Amino acid sequence: MSFQPPPFVRNFYFATTAVFVVWMLLFDTNDLISQFKLWRQVRRLEEDKAHYASEVQRVKKERDAVMGTPQSLEKFARERYLMRKPTEEVFVIVEPDK
Repeated sequence: MSFQPPPFVRNFYFATTAVFVVWMLLFDTNDLISQFKLWRQVRRLEEDKAHYASEVQRVKKERDAVMGTPQSLEKFARERYLMRKPTEEVFVIVEPDK
């Protein structure tokens, strides 16, 4: 008693379709593994995009606060970039690491 596959399996169109599906799922350049990796990369890039969009909003708020008045601009330049007037001396106090 030998095993006989069902008649539809011996059909040329079924066999061709089965080979095509296996080829597309496993051996093609756009196989399932590649598609999953690309999907993960897209998701990661979308997260980065959201992060950078929030950073842009934060920087815009900071810029608007700094550029609002000349006093705040001067304070920002003195604190961030240690700028000074020609007749001044600036002392920077650095706290030691613990």
